[in-house]
Amino acid sequence: MSSWQIYSIGFAAQILFSARLIQQWLVSEKEKKVITPALFWQFSLFASFLLFVYGYLREDFSIMLGQAITYYIYIRNIQLQGDWKKIPTALKFFLHVFPIFIVIYSYNNNILDIHKLFNNENIPLWLLILGSTAQIIFNLRFIYQWIYSERMKSSILPLGFWILSLTGALMVLTYAIIRRDPVLFIGHIMGSVVYARNIIISRREKNHAS
Repeated sequence: MSSWQIYSIGFAAQILFSARLIQQWLVSEKEKKVITPALFWQFSLFASFLLFVYGYLREDFSIMLGQAITYYIYIRNIQLQGDWKKIPTALKFFLHVFPIFIVIYSYNNNILDIHKLFNNENIPLWLLILGSTAQIIFNLRFIYQWIYSERMKSSILPLGFWILSLTGALMVLTYAIIRRDPVLFIGHIMGSVVYARNIIISRREKNHAS
């Protein structure tokens, strides 16, 4: 597969990620509080699917790690909002088994090709550690959000989610600049603005409530 085809997959993922943020931002600005529309999670799931494929094709472990952390959390939030049952059964099955299929496919003669992931000559060890740490921090926001939402019995994006989002995004942006990855760079430049704005909205909402 050519480089432009691989980048096309990555940019398609970032378009979906950006679309979810723009929609969530506009709805929140209108309501003067942080809102979690159903499309936010639907776009997130399909964008994560594409970005996982992009990371695999780029042989970039940190990207794959980031999506692996959040993939099933997206599914759970769709379930919490009651929209999962609206998805065709065949598609739900495919979405569930996709990450497992990729792991199985990654086996080469029954040996996981770890060398491809951890010894990419374009990603030195220190950069791999930076990228992986950035992805872990960035995607911890969804573990935090998941636990918070399960406790509240509703899909919610609390203030802590946006703080982790901005912190992680700035770290991933640093990684993208060093890695010269236009897909990550464009996605996280715009995302950082939206995360910062949601922090402001959340703080205002909290102050009005107190």
